Amino acid sequence: MLGVTLQYTWPSILIFATSALLILVGAIGVITLANPVHAALSLIMTLFGVAVAFVAQSADFLAAVQIIVYAGAIVVLFLFVIMFLGVDRRDSVTVDPLVGQRVFAAVGVLITVAGLITLMARSHWVTGAMSVSTHGHALTTGSQNVKQLGTAIFTTYLFAFEATAALLIIAVVGAVMLARRERVPNPEEIDV
Repeated sequence: MLGVTLQYTWPSILIFATSALLILVGAIGVITLANPVHAALSLIMTLFGVAVAFVAQSADFLAAVQIIVYAGAIVVLFLFVIMFLGVDRRDSVTVDPLVGQRVFAAVGVLITVAGLITLMARSHWVTGAMSVSTHGHALTTGSQNVKQLGTAIFTTYLFAFEATAALLIIAVVGAVMLARRERVPNPEEIDV
């Protein structure tokens, strides 16, 4: 040990236990609940528990972002997709509702990949350093750190930021495809 002693207080232990319980119960609910709306609500509980853990670590900005962006916007997007698909509706995935949509999708993917390759070839962006404090991007304390963080995200780390956005879109498309998959009914569910 380097002479550093950690002192835990009862309030900090209680806050940690509460946030850990919220995270675990919500995560178990996400993977075990059959109703997708209930699973999305369990995801909100998990994200709220992470926000409580951020507050316990004095990361108030991250806690606010966790609530506003993830629990507010991303989960609302998931709920919109779930409601748009219809929880109880059965669709056939073998019939294309819009003829030719696969060709337009392939062209869109090719244009996006070509644009990303062009951006990577012409830029000096890095794909992610071990920390933001390297390469002269040390964050200062006070009100300027949010501006510096935004500048670092949208200049130096723009490729990683856009790759994360693409992964979120791919996850939504995968969720849509899994939700639209045809299921074989159980013999008990068939009315005789």
